Amino acid sequence: MRNDPFDLTGRRALVAGAAWGGLGAYAALALAGRGAEVVVADLPSRGADLDATLGRLLAAGAKARALRFDVTRQEHVETLVAHAADPDGRLDVLVNAAGVMLRREAFDTSLEEWRRVLDVNLTGTWLLNRAAGRRMVAAGRGAIVNFSTVYAERVGPIPESAYYASKAGIANLTRSLAAEFGPHGVTVNCLAPAVFYPTEMTAPLRDDPERLAWFEARTMLGRLGEPGADLDGPLLLLASDAGRYMTGQVVYVDGGWSAW
Repeated sequence: MRNDPFDLTGRRALVAGAAWGGLGAYAALALAGRGAEVVVADLPSRGADLDATLGRLLAAGAKARALRFDVTRQEHVETLVAHAADPDGRLDVLVNAAGVMLRREAFDTSLEEWRRVLDVNLTGTWLLNRAAGRRMVAAGRGAIVNFSTVYAERVGPIPESAYYASKAGIANLTRSLAAEFGPHGVTVNCLAPAVFYPTEMTAPLRDDPERLAWFEARTMLGRLGEPGADLDGPLLLLASDAGRYMTGQVVYVDGGWSAW
C-alpha cells in the first residue's frame, strides 16, 4: 500500500510567528496533526499567546516546544534555528508566518515605520530562510513555506503601502531562494491567503460590519477563510512529500479573490 505523502511523522518543523491568534498557530497545529515535532516561536512580548499555542499542541498529544525570538535580529534567528533543529542539526520544515501590518496612508507613514514593516516582513523572512536553508541544503532535503498575502501582486482597498510592498517582496524572495536551494533538494514556496476571520490581524473587522460584508462578497465563494480549516490542506501540501515537485510557487488561498 502506498505511503501517505502528507505524513510528517519523524519530521522536525519550526513555525515562526506562532503566537495564538494568528495563522502561524493554526499552521503549527496542522503540522503536529500529521505527526511533526513542532517548535513554535514568536516575540518575547507575545509570550503568553505563544504559550497558549504550545498548550493546545501539548493537549493534542504533540511533541512541541516554544522559543522566544525577534525575527529582525540576526543573532536571534541563528540561535532559534539552531535550537529548533534536532540533535543531529536537522530541520525538515520551516513555516514563516511572522509579520506585522501598518494600515496607514503613505503621507502619514514615517520612515521608521516603513523600515519596521520591511524589517519584520521581508528582511525577517530572508534571515529565517537563509538560516534554515543552510541546514536543509546541507542535509539535501527540506521544505520552506513563507506566508505572503493575496496582495502579493495587487493592492486592496485599505492604504497600507509598506505592508503591500513587503508582501510582494516575500513572493519574489521565495522564487529567488527556490532557484538557489532547488538543486540541493529543498523546496521554497509561498502561501498567499486572503482574509481569514477572525485572526489577530482581522479582529478589527468585528467593529466594521460593512467592510466585513464587502470582503465576504469580494470572494467567489462568498465567505471569508476559516482559520484551522481552509489553510491546512495547502499548507500540508507544501510542507510534506505531497508537494515535493512544487517549488517557487505562490499558492493563493483566497476563495477566488485573485481570479476576478
